Amino acid sequence: FVWDMHADVNNATMTEGMNYMGRPLDHALSAFLDDIEQRGLQDKVMLVCCGEMGRTPRINAKGGRDHWGGLAPLLMAGGGVRRGAVIGQSTSDAGRPQTEPWTIANLLATIYHSVFDVGQLRLDQSLPVDLVRHITSTPPIADAL
Repeated sequence: FVWDMHADVNNATMTEGMNYMGRPLDHALSAFLDDIEQRGLQDKVMLVCCGEMGRTPRINAKGGRDHWGGLAPLLMAGGGVRRGAVIGQSTSDAGRPQTEPWTIANLLATIYHSVFDVGQLRLDQSLPVDLVRHITSTPPIADAL
């Protein structure tokens, strides 16, 4: 199964797709997060769910949604990120960011800052210089940490 819900010959409608993808994902994520919390690992394990694009703000004529690069959802849990935070807001039509737009680079920086001691990374001679430069020069999503 895939998240493509264009409602065409190869893809389900939004309603069908969310029934066979959304519900199982919801159950799996809930079980995973409950499990790591019961084991006391919620600050050591980070869950990140995202895709390479979002979906169009409007449902197409066949009952599906198409690709949309202007806005995409993201879920982060555990690993030291703030619990219960909703960060960012879209325009009322869900077409573009209304608040500061965060990029993939900011997402990666947030993960790095949560998982690593960034100050120590600067001293690690075994890491590629470009990686260390990226980690230390791109701001993380501060509200997530």
